Amino acid sequence: MTALVSAERIENLILLLRGYKVILDSDLADLYEVEVKQLKRQVRRNEDRFPAYFMFELSKREYESLRRQFGTLKRGAHSKYLPYAFTEQGVAMLSSVLNSKRAVQVNIEIMRAFVQLRQLLASNAQLARKLEALEKKYDAQLKVVFDAIRQLMTPPEPKTRRIGFLVKERAAPYGRPRHLGS
Repeated sequence: MTALVSAERIENLILLLRGYKVILDSDLADLYEVEVKQLKRQVRRNEDRFPAYFMFELSKREYESLRRQFGTLKRGAHSKYLPYAFTEQGVAMLSSVLNSKRAVQVNIEIMRAFVQLRQLLASNAQLARKLEALEKKYDAQLKVVFDAIRQLMTPPEPKTRRIGFLVKERAAPYGRPRHLGS
């Protein structure tokens, strides 16, 4: 059976907010193929199923920060209300309140993505522990190798692009003597 949604697409939607790995309501609505207002309506009708560690509303500051950081949250393209962020448990609960086959199937794919992410983080931590043990075991001759490996393990810094454009013009003739009679 092929996946309805690729794991890579889901992994790209997972954000780290307030120490939780979350997916925003608009991204979930897109995955479930429902409108954001329908998703929010179902959540409001079932508030008792969504405690704070399942779902929370972003603060205005968090929302503005996300808009600046990702540029995907364009003004006017989303609801005038602040978005909800759903944790893994909140996503699992969502499939039960949306009552659609697609919600259940997509939810399975999302759960797989969260599990893969957890396994990746655990294996990275395990690799760091093994590297530390090896470093203690061997002398300073291999320190350069261990430092290089550690540097490869750290995620790259996001590249910042300059905004705007550069105009190349000839310099204005101010202050230059003019040739008379030419």
